[in-house]
Amino acid sequence: QVQLVESGGGLVQAGGSLRLSCVASGITFSIRTMAWYRQAPGKQREFVALISTAGSTNYAESVKGRFTISRDNPKNTVYLQMNSLKPEDTAVYYCRCLGTPDYWGQGTQVTVSS
Repeated sequence: QVQLVESGGGLVQAGGSLRLSCVASGITFSIRTMAWYRQAPGKQREFVALISTAGSTNYAESVKGRFTISRDNPKNTVYLQMNSLKPEDTAVYYCRCLGTPDYWGQGTQVTVSS
């Protein structure tokens, strides 16, 4: 059974930092591209960042220079380091394992106060 479990969300003031973690089980983590998405209230889920099996990364324009995605294959974990947070970063953040089939975590809430 595949599971993606996110953690690390919370309430932070604007300008602060958080690090999200997503631990995967039931998959061969090292051969899967991983990504983070987010969904703000009343909005569609949107792409945030992606990391390939080779460690190549890609970011949404809105988070470039502020967020960093990384992975630790022995720990089956993907991280999202979020710095200089803004109120518009408030959302539920989801971990996604790309492939056929796709897998998603349950999400972790990030709230940035102004």
